Amino acid sequence: MTKAHKLDCESAAADCRFIIQSENEEEALELAKKHMRDVHGQEYTGEELRDEHLRVV
Repeated sequence: MTKAHKLDCESAAADCRFIIQSENEEEALELAKKHMRDVHGQEYTGEELRDEHLRVV
């Protein structure tokens, strides 16, 4: 079974229901960085997102 990389924004910001799920980790990280910057005004590195928010499901 292929694993997916998932970020559930609700775990970081209780008022946001945005979810990213992709089999491609780099794609998931880029989408997550864009969302966090554009919607929440926060800059994250790929490493920060990987360590703090991205899960493999």
